[in-house]
Amino acid sequence: HLVESGGGLVQPGGSLTLSCTASERTLDFYLIAWFRQVPGKEREGVSSISSSGDTTSYIDSVKGRFTISRDTPKNTVFLRMNSLKPEDTAVYYCAASPWAKGGLDPANYGWWGQGTQVTVSS
Repeated sequence: HLVESGGGLVQPGGSLTLSCTASERTLDFYLIAWFRQVPGKEREGVSSISSSGDTTSYIDSVKGRFTISRDTPKNTVFLRMNSLKPEDTAVYYCAASPWAKGGLDPANYGWWGQGTQVTVSS
């Protein structure tokens, strides 16, 4: 299964880096995405990265603040989050899709982590 880490409590304007790794399977051939969810709302796609790492996507609300990357030798995908805002507060999940054009639709992802809580508050 996928394992996320790096969540926590941070003040507005602060930064966090989330990590997503898998111990029993390589992530090399998968589209990897980060999603987030707050209670009472649907899971929202935040960012994705292609298997090669050449193509990334972001939702408008995080463009310029979040950066997704992958470290193939470490079998890890990162989400660097800068200039965090209270509205970024959510449980963040990483997920993997075998389809290169999976986009940010949760229905296209079949391999999920358990999530890590990110709280942005003063």
